[in-house]
Amino acid sequence: MSVAHTLPPADAPRGFTRQRTGHWRESLTLADGRELVLRPIEPDDTPALQRAFAKLEPEEVRLRFLHPMSELTDAYARELCTLDPKRAFALVIAEPGIPGIAEIGAVARLAFEEPGGNADFAIIVGHPLAGNGLGRHMLRRLIDWSRRRGLKSLQGDVLNDNLVMLHLAHRLGFTQQSMGEPGLVRICRPLQKKHLG
Repeated sequence: MSVAHTLPPADAPRGFTRQRTGHWRESLTLADGRELVLRPIEPDDTPALQRAFAKLEPEEVRLRFLHPMSELTDAYARELCTLDPKRAFALVIAEPGIPGIAEIGAVARLAFEEPGGNADFAIIVGHPLAGNGLGRHMLRRLIDWSRRRGLKSLQGDVLNDNLVMLHLAHRLGFTQQSMGEPGLVRICRPLQKKHLG
């Protein structure tokens, strides 16, 4: 994967460029030549998010949502795409094009209660894009954005058989904590100090 690097706006994640629309976009090129964009999620992405969910394998859904789900309802999809910027942030990797029409292949999101507090995160990369380092790239962007917002730490709840996510988290400086719930661990990373990764 290659990334288009330019000087980002001060309030955008590192690597992003501001487009004429005022939105941030980062151009990505996969090893097979596919062109994608990493950008903040938009309300217009609701139908594309539902289509992306419908393409997920049951195991992908279980690993991301921690339980089986058969559909992403209209209401839940709208909720996931319409964020209060004081409490949430989300990125998608999508085809270049108009939100809602452009297909989405991966989503990373944060939820936080207050500035300077902790943020919960979740990431899913659908199988058509898996194996290209996109999960790592998105998690690094979440870390960067969270630092810029002054958040104290990132944490996520992960099934203990989600070895891909646990390995990625370990490589990026997260530690594991027991949840006291069978089959589930919490991964945490403080953001006050710079970590390698």
